Amino acid sequence: MRTIFYARVSTREQTIQHQIDQARQAGFKFEDRDVLVDEGVSGVSVPLKERPQGRRLFDILRPGDTLVVRWLDRLGRNYQDVTETVRELIAQGVIIRTVINGLVFDGATKDPMQKAMRDAMVGFLAALAEAQADALKIAQRAGIEHAKAEGAKKPRVYKGRKPSYDRATLDSVNLMLAANEGVSAIATKTGLTRQTVLRIRADPAAADEALRAWGG
Repeated sequence: MRTIFYARVSTREQTIQHQIDQARQAGFKFEDRDVLVDEGVSGVSVPLKERPQGRRLFDILRPGDTLVVRWLDRLGRNYQDVTETVRELIAQGVIIRTVINGLVFDGATKDPMQKAMRDAMVGFLAALAEAQADALKIAQRAGIEHAKAEGAKKPRVYKGRKPSYDRATLDSVNLMLAANEGVSAIATKTGLTRQTVLRIRADPAAADEALRAWGG
């Protein structure tokens, strides 16, 4: 059985070495030759199967193998794409594990209850992400309509410094804070600085607002 680590990185995201270190610190073991990376590929517009290393995943993964990713969003351009990919891989008997939150989607299990729990989790994540995306679209549409109704152009508003976290990381931090995990432990698991985790803990609403200001 083989463990494959897959990552997609761009100039705006963490470096691949940081993601590899983060995964190994979380306890995942894989050889350097089993690290597949798509660099400079848009996660928004390019499906997994159309990425060079993404295509390789489907060629090399076998039943019982483990696929490790930082978070499920590495596996597709949107959450519909992600869930279809996850379901296809687990149907082939592949075990998918995430570094963030340590989720496990066991495609090798034969136990009907474990299958039901796994499929329910995939559906829940898809529904949650879709609801978040819809809420963001509604808020953006309302803002555009309000601006049009105002009938005047406003000077560009300074959005502040771009957050160093994405939506999945912020959700993960909030979950771990709710579980009373220590700030240092959360920083290590997510790759954020302690100061960033402390700011999120002090004012989660402001952290969310800053991310939304940048379209996150």
